[in-house]
Amino acid sequence: MAVDPELLEILRCPKSHGTLELIELPEEVRRALIEKYREHFRDEEPVVLHGLYSRDAELVYPIVSDIPVMLIDEALPGEVLQRGPAPEAP
Repeated sequence: MAVDPELLEILRCPKSHGTLELIELPEEVRRALIEKYREHFRDEEPVVLHGLYSRDAELVYPIVSDIPVMLIDEALPGEVLQRGPAPEAP
């Protein structure tokens, strides 16, 4: 299930207050995020396919099991879209 288009229209980057673009995350980043968020899901595997990209802030907010994680501290640098480095687990 994708992010509701109506929700996407009203969501704004918490840092820049700019618009967000729905993007597909590189496979390496997806796998790393699944590991990072696994502890928050007891009996199911977290699903990570997309993120919300802020061009103004150059940050990517991951969408984990259809929930946008809109915390600046949890955002990934925009470079993950070009190179695909894996984010560090906490």
